[in-house]
Amino acid sequence: MADYLINVFLDEAKMKALEAAGLASQVKDLGGKKAIQVPLGEKEQKKLAKGFPDLVFDGSNACVLPSEAEAKLLDIIAQMKTIDVMKVAIMKLYNPLAGKAPRAAAKY
Repeated sequence: MADYLINVFLDEAKMKALEAAGLASQVKDLGGKKAIQVPLGEKEQKKLAKGFPDLVFDGSNACVLPSEAEAKLLDIIAQMKTIDVMKVAIMKLYNPLAGKAPRAAAKY
């Protein structure tokens, strides 16, 4: 079992993308809404928390990503045809240099 989960709530278009990838069996009912739960480890959770400071994990250690990041994650899931994608997805979702000014080149 994963330490943390990302809940991706599905509309009709997202559901079709998952069905096309053969992942319809991964869909769960969460509070009356269809969703998939993407597992992630503690290291990935820490990176996501740094990359998305407003990210909130609930009592079951699950969160919902901002819409742009969720769309990227769903694309990766559809391409790889599995929900176990966080090792790959974290590189596209987490940018450690986002918002930091570039350093000036050293003067010699």
